[in-house]
Order: sequence, then C-alpha cells, then structure tokens
Amino acid sequence: MSKLVSVLVTGATGFVGSALISVLSKLEYDVRQLVRAEKKQVNSKIKSFYIDSLEGDVDLSTPLNDVDVVIHLAARVHVMNEKHENPLAEYMRVNVESTINLARQSGHMGVKRFIFLSSVKVNGEFSEKDCPFSADDKPDPQDFYGVSKMEAEAALIQISKETGMEVVIIRSPLVYGPDVKANFLTMIKILDKGIPLPFGSIHNKRSLVFIDNLVDLIINVIDHPAARGEIFLVSDDEDISTSRLLNEVGHALGRKARLIKFPETLLNLIFKATGKSGLSDRLLKSLQLDIEKTKKKLGWTPPVTFERAIKTTVNSFLKAGPLK
Repeated sequence: MSKLVSVLVTGATGFVGSALISVLSKLEYDVRQLVRAEKKQVNSKIKSFYIDSLEGDVDLSTPLNDVDVVIHLAARVHVMNEKHENPLAEYMRVNVESTINLARQSGHMGVKRFIFLSSVKVNGEFSEKDCPFSADDKPDPQDFYGVSKMEAEAALIQISKETGMEVVIIRSPLVYGPDVKANFLTMIKILDKGIPLPFGSIHNKRSLVFIDNLVDLIINVIDHPAARGEIFLVSDDEDISTSRLLNEVGHALGRKARLIKFPETLLNLIFKATGKSGLSDRLLKSLQLDIEKTKKKLGWTPPVTFERAIKTTVNSFLKAGPLK
C-alpha cells in the first residue's frame, strides 16, 4: 500500500480500542472510528462516524468510503452475571450478525483487509498443563461467547472467499493494562488491602496479554503480507501461575502478597459449592496459548515483558488514587 493507509476501527471507545486509537493516531495512518451514537467521550482528533448499531439495514457506505483496512473490535464480551433472558441470541446478534453485516459491506466497498479480534475461548475454556492451544487446533468453545466468536470467524472466512477481501483473525486471552476493569482490578484492590488469599499452592499456567502487546500485534498485521488469511494467537509469551501473578502484583504494589497454601482440591470443592465453578476454572486451571506461529510468520515478539507490564498496570492503579 503506497498511499496513506486508511483504517476504520470499531469498538474504538473500549479498553482495547482506546489504546489502539491512541497509538494509531501517532503513526502514519488515516484513522477513522465507528462509534455508537450514545457514546459521548471519543478522541476528538479522530474522524468519527456515529451509528445506532451494526446489524440490520444500517448503511455503512459513508464510513467505509475509501477505507483500506477495517479493525473490528466491537463485541458483546463475556458477561459474568448474565441477566439477558436469551443470552445466546444476544451474543449471536452482536458478535455474528453485526460482524457479517460490517464485513459484507466492507468487501463490497473495496476494503482490502478486515482484522477481527476474536478470543481464545474459540479454542476452549482451559488447556492441559504444558499442552497449549495452537491456532490450528479444532475449535471447542464451551460458552455462548466462545460459540459466537467461532461463528463470526467462520462467516468471515466465507465472506473473504466470496469478495476477495483479506481476513486476519487474532484470538486473545485476558487483556490487562492501565485502566483495566473487572476481575483484574478487583485482584489489585484485594492485594493492595493486604487481604490473605488461599492460592499459595496453585501452580497452574495461564497466558495473558498486556494491552500494549496486543495493540502492537494488531498494528503489525495491518499490512503484513504473511498475515493474509491467517488465524493468530497472541500472549505475552510467558505463561504464569495464579500464585506468581499475585506475587508480581504484590511486588509492584510494594507489599508482599499474603498467600496461604491451601489444597487445590478443597478450593475447587468450595468454589463449586458456592456456585463459582467458572471462577474456579480461571484461578486454578491452566489456559496456555502457543504463539510460535504468530512469532515465526510475522517475525513478531511481544515488545513488553510480563514484569514490566505488571508494573505499568499497577502504577496506573496507584496514580489513580483511592477512587480507582
């Protein structure tokens, strides 16, 4: 691509989208963002297009006009306390129907490449220790979110065949970094308060990805010739146990994590008895990603180490103060 590459980002106000837009705006790209109409806080320096939704008969010809690359981040993410009466239908509407509509219109408008942020949940919920998932494994999603991402991937591959638009799929594990929310933020708060945790005997292995590493990979595949038509896994390239993660966060906070050695089998029973088997899987089981394909095909390695990433994340928490 010899001319200035035009990039349209969906989900630009989200955790990943905000970080991506921030970096793209400093590089040699013509950056645009597709934003839901109710979103008021957007990067004012970026050309913004407002829509109510991506599904249905929405006309995307204006935001897609003269766009080279679409980076599709918008999604209904994994919901911990699901309240929707038909969650599968909602996941399929947002994550599959919207993706299909955006991709079809992108292909018809001459978009050259469509980058889709998927999830390792397409591979499964957990892996056997030291037997990481690879990008070429047979999909085995275990929840509605994973199923919807798998269906979206399959639809994109078919649309690519029909239109000639290149598709690149990135499957990500848990993303963390400055301003992270949900369970990761809760963990930091608990450790900051010095509350003892019963995970001193947990030696599982889990892959995570720092936000800067994920953004770096997304930007790498915008025009990398070897990315065309590929599925890539991404991580910090260092698998860690729950106990090590807690210790690293504690160290970054300037206090020793108070980890109590507790039998894993008993912990598992307690989690299940209290209806928190999903949390048990995330804290006790392994979920490893093999990113050798990503590194070799793209000549890419994560630019930020795990230790530095944790320090950066925790420093952001500390600077935010007690209202964080």
